[in-house]
Amino acid sequence: MDQTKNQLKWGPMDIVVVGLLVSSCVYVFHRVDTVLIYEWDWSVIPGYLFRWDEEANKFLPNLLMKGLVTTLRISFWALILSSIVGVFLGIARTSERLLPRMIGWMYVEFIRNIPPVPFLFLFYFFISSQVIPHLGLRENVDALAPQTKFLVETLFGPSNLIENFLSGVLSLALMSAAYIAEIVRAGIQSIPKGQIEAGRTIGLSSVQIMRYVVLPQAIQKVIPPLAGQFITLIKDSSLVALISIQELSFLAMEIAISEQRFFEVWISVGLMYFSVCFACALVFRRFETRWTK
Repeated sequence: MDQTKNQLKWGPMDIVVVGLLVSSCVYVFHRVDTVLIYEWDWSVIPGYLFRWDEEANKFLPNLLMKGLVTTLRISFWALILSSIVGVFLGIARTSERLLPRMIGWMYVEFIRNIPPVPFLFLFYFFISSQVIPHLGLRENVDALAPQTKFLVETLFGPSNLIENFLSGVLSLALMSAAYIAEIVRAGIQSIPKGQIEAGRTIGLSSVQIMRYVVLPQAIQKVIPPLAGQFITLIKDSSLVALISIQELSFLAMEIAISEQRFFEVWISVGLMYFSVCFACALVFRRFETRWTK
């Protein structure tokens, strides 16, 4: 309790810093208001969040909320897929065999040294657009029973957009997996080699050593950087707007152009991204606290 009180104690320098930050914010807003010849109109934003449906007699999500839901869907599935691929690549990077190490190294170095936008276009136009249409996802979803189709569309979005959705998930997951692999590799290599040798002396196999000795300790070390990478993935999901996936940023661009309210729309969208990322940061912080006890 005393330690918590000491951490929350404010000193003179803290007050000075907060005062400077508040003064800077006031100055910036003042300059924006005086320099920009712009008439603010926030009345258009609520109508794009929710709309009144006469038939249903209730408010329904409109474009911005639908875009936010799509962003959350893409981020969620990309997070799961990138975690799976990243963990396997991270383990491969620490393998004693040359082939897994080389595959992991080549993948990580290729992804990390190419900008996201070129990778996104290369993957979408040269791989995704040539493979995914032949899977027949849209036809298979449309052929499902109504209840099953409703569940699938709840998880993956409308059937007519499911191919684009899958392309966005794969592109984000493949990019993020390279960074997760390096985080996992660093966590595994931080475990003292003496513990691995001790596992061998008691007759554990390499798989058992990784499962029971290395990974439980490595996970505790990699949770903080993994949390940061997952939040970065949510923000990077805006990149898939470049391949016409109707997530939050894509719909925000359309609304800003049609309404000619660029500042209001993008400030609102920025706050929506901040709310999601900040909520995730709080969840990861609590998860980290519980896991490391």
